[in-house]
Amino acid sequence: MSLDAYEELMGRALAQARLAQRAGEVPIGAVLVAPDGTSYEDHNRTREHSDPTAHAEVLVIRSAAAAQGDWRLEGYTLCVTLEPCAMCAGAIVLARIPRLVFGAFDPKAGMCGSLGNLVQDDRLNHRVAVEYGVAAEECGGLLREFFRARR
Repeated sequence: MSLDAYEELMGRALAQARLAQRAGEVPIGAVLVAPDGTSYEDHNRTREHSDPTAHAEVLVIRSAAAAQGDWRLEGYTLCVTLEPCAMCAGAIVLARIPRLVFGAFDPKAGMCGSLGNLVQDDRLNHRVAVEYGVAAEECGGLLREFFRARR
């Protein structure tokens, strides 16, 4: 995929993040694209579902796996507005997603380069190609705005 394609996906992920923000959720959005172009989009829904695992990444992975009828999401690309946490990074590895694109780094919980790098750990049986910094300022700004309003 090209940088233009990543930017288009990130625009869609940001639209999902804004939906989360309007619902009072932490504004993180994700888009997961299959090799045939089918896509799955969602945003954080931890409050809505009373579920600490209802992160945007996990929700799109669940949707794609259910639709495909297989837990292996080989050939898919995941685009998310914030660097995935340990739970989401683990889900990405377990789903065998080959490509991750994210916007802003998460220095407090990110496990794709900030605190660690679970998705590229040589000790695991799957490693993910990572592109980062796509619309980073817009992604980070949305999160800063959300938390500033809550303080």
